[in-house]
Amino acid sequence: MTVLAVLLPVVVLANGLAAGVLMGTQLGGWPLLAELPADRYVHAHAFFATRYDPFMPVCLLVTVLGDAALAVLAGGPARVLTAVAAVLAAATVLISLTKNVPINRWVRTLDPDHLPADFDRHDPRPHWGVWNTLRAALTTLALMANCIALGGLVAAA
Repeated sequence: MTVLAVLLPVVVLANGLAAGVLMGTQLGGWPLLAELPADRYVHAHAFFATRYDPFMPVCLLVTVLGDAALAVLAGGPARVLTAVAAVLAAATVLISLTKNVPINRWVRTLDPDHLPADFDRHDPRPHWGVWNTLRAALTTLALMANCIALGGLVAAA
């Protein structure tokens, strides 16, 4: 059994789990949070915010590192597909660290019973939602690239 035959399925699994979390958030958690009154949003956010840590970040890092290794080790179309997947997953990590995580940290500092008077002007939900939509799309596209690469590996065997 080659390194590719072991590593690529592991990467597909990690990528699929990360994409599943982000799509689940996009389809379920986010619509709920977007519609809640501000105080209930802050309370619900405190519940959701830590549920996927460190699970999803670890899955994304396995995806990035695994795809980067595969881009070096694989040949043919799999090399290109895993390189593209690595870039897409890395973009997801970058967006998470620079956009979503800072918002999550700020919201966790809020007391739902004593919100700032200007919370409506600084409500982070519209920005968080845009960035989460992009993260879900990028991670899903990475998964598609990885699945195509895996299909090519299976077909070549």
